[in-house]
Amino acid sequence: MHGACIEDVNHEIYGGIYAQRIFGESFEEPAPNSNPQGWQIYGGTWTPDGSGIHVQGGSGFKIVRRMPALADGTVEASVAVSNDMGDNAGLLVRVSNPGVGADAFDGYEIALGAKARRLILGKHRHDFHLLQSVPAPIVPGRWHRLRVACEGPRIRVYLDGETAPRIDFTDRDAPLTSGAIALRTWNANASFRDVRVDGKKIPTSFAGPGASGMWDSIGSEHGRLSLEGSAFNGALCQKIVHAGSGGTIGVANRGLNRWGIAVRSGHPMDGRIYLKSRGLSGPVTVALQSADGSRTYATQKLSPGRSWAKSEFRLKPNATDPNARFAIWIDHPGEVWVDQVVLFDAPTDRFRGLPIRGDIAQELIGSGIKFLRYGGTMINVPGYRWKNMIGDPDRRPPYAGHWYPCSTNGFGIFEFLQFCEAAKLGAAFAINAEETPEDAADLADYLTAATNTRWGKRRAADGHPEPYRFEYIEIGNEEAIGNPDPDAMAHYADRFNRLAQAIHGHNPKTKLVCSAWWIPDAPHMKTVFDAVDGQATAWDLHFWCDDANAGTNIGQELERAQKLFKSWNPETDLKAVVFEENGNRHDLQRALGHATTVNATKSHGDFVLADCTANALQPWKQNDNGWDQGTVFFTTDHAWSMPPADAQQLLSRDALPLRVAAKVEGGLDVLATRSEDGRTLVLTVVNVTDQPIPTQISFGQFNPAKAQISTLEGELTAANPPIGEKNVVPRQAQLKIEGEDVSITFSARSITSIRLTK
Repeated sequence: MHGACIEDVNHEIYGGIYAQRIFGESFEEPAPNSNPQGWQIYGGTWTPDGSGIHVQGGSGFKIVRRMPALADGTVEASVAVSNDMGDNAGLLVRVSNPGVGADAFDGYEIALGAKARRLILGKHRHDFHLLQSVPAPIVPGRWHRLRVACEGPRIRVYLDGETAPRIDFTDRDAPLTSGAIALRTWNANASFRDVRVDGKKIPTSFAGPGASGMWDSIGSEHGRLSLEGSAFNGALCQKIVHAGSGGTIGVANRGLNRWGIAVRSGHPMDGRIYLKSRGLSGPVTVALQSADGSRTYATQKLSPGRSWAKSEFRLKPNATDPNARFAIWIDHPGEVWVDQVVLFDAPTDRFRGLPIRGDIAQELIGSGIKFLRYGGTMINVPGYRWKNMIGDPDRRPPYAGHWYPCSTNGFGIFEFLQFCEAAKLGAAFAINAEETPEDAADLADYLTAATNTRWGKRRAADGHPEPYRFEYIEIGNEEAIGNPDPDAMAHYADRFNRLAQAIHGHNPKTKLVCSAWWIPDAPHMKTVFDAVDGQATAWDLHFWCDDANAGTNIGQELERAQKLFKSWNPETDLKAVVFEENGNRHDLQRALGHATTVNATKSHGDFVLADCTANALQPWKQNDNGWDQGTVFFTTDHAWSMPPADAQQLLSRDALPLRVAAKVEGGLDVLATRSEDGRTLVLTVVNVTDQPIPTQISFGQFNPAKAQISTLEGELTAANPPIGEKNVVPRQAQLKIEGEDVSITFSARSITSIRLTK
């Protein structure tokens, strides 16, 4: 019941708990202000996505191919709209007069609507006119083949290799007769690959001059930097060319959003890098330096060959600097290619031999959590697939993420499970709902099968011969949240059933969680229930918990869900989990909201199996995913708890397994629990008001001999700074017991745990 959720692979993992300090390890981020070869960007963030290209959703972002105008012919591409939270994305044909802006072009638009599940044909003359819209089985996160045939005023649109067009439209109103082709999004994250014109493949490579977007150039006047497509891993690698006129040229990395890499004097940092060279007359240097390069803390020389090869290094800094950089350079004539760079914290600074930052891990564990979930919106993208997270981490393919355009797989589901095992935490993880049933079955075997089976043998080869320990696998995340219509829900129900049957066919004991977005008033909720009942252990319900008294409404929602489940099937044993207590605060008000929520979830006995705050982690002033709700915060060199984590620690420490009936008069939120032997009783009391509340407590037949009281209180906006004394500090005291009743005043805006023993 005392859990937390990690749901951002780039800010909670990379730059966070993962001890890998390089952000941009695969050089997938294009050079700033660059355009793919032969294309021109008109708005938005476009990045490589494997062999294709990805765009973050926005109002009409497009990329136009620079080529002779196309009149008649075919244009086609594979298109994947990442999820059903946005609108549509697809192709433009016969484009002219392009500019930055939603309707700043003339041309025809052919788009896939994942939310509406429709195929759309529209016409733009610096405005928009819908020409035709037809139903189509568009699935979020799935690649669809879109083909457009233009013949005079006639436009035919084909989907997924079908021989008959879904749309066959003749434009009789001043048709557009020729122009360029383009890719476009309308408020949807989307990826495109295998773009073709009349059968000829049109590349979308970002190869070209400059340093990768998360890297900075060093000494560019002494040679040139460029990104090339012949990468060791992923789409791009960094090329460094020294012109032979002295000096150095290279690139440097400063970690997440360039906030610096923390180095500690005498603490050696281990790393590896993939290099190849041509005509290089000297070594490649790797180093730890100050942010501006004026001071060098450690260096090592590496000698690359003509083919890609791994070079390992160890850098022992001679100074402590929380804002350092990692640099790579050459100072002799020649060329070198660089890819897949890893720089780990010193072994003594990691958690139990794992690639985990020890300070963050200890602070997270110290917050009192007993359970951790690895999921959230980060999994709702086409590239998030479990088979891309196993084997050599340096060969795991990068992919287009949700919160950040480029994500990598050095840390994934199985590194997460290894951390939970070492930390003795219960674990749940989510998989993409569009995984194939075959891959889901393989996952069940990889997790638990004996080592004499195909996937059990693979797990052992990957370094984990024992079966993985975990509590739940969640199928998807917040499915159909942006599109809660019957078709979307029916699609998820079908996906859940297919994957559940595949998993249970190989491991019937695996506990699965349904992630369909819960809308109790929607008639099609029962459609999902009927599909998952008997297959799912629980339904994941997400709540908003910024309000100090959030638990009151949440308790009502949980009771309503339980009654609906029983009305749909009186024999059901389907439970609930709360894998995300969401909000946009991290202060005492949020802590109060968490405490009242925990009281509510625990009050429902074994109907609620888990309760997780979201998010577990947050980088100080570097979080650019729109959320501001971390419980443990961190910088490059240390971590600390925020009030919700302090509340979690207080609640978790005094947790007991059995609920006791408690009658409450007045404005307090109260939960009573006891130990199995009946000798210990705990009262969890939350006062969300701004006034102290004098209270009389009667214990009935329970006669306590002594009592310990723990309290967390303060101003609603109180939060803890990164350095110095905490603004919100739990305090403890002994409570004097006299007679059968106890008088106590609960402070304003407080969480109190009273532990009584006979």
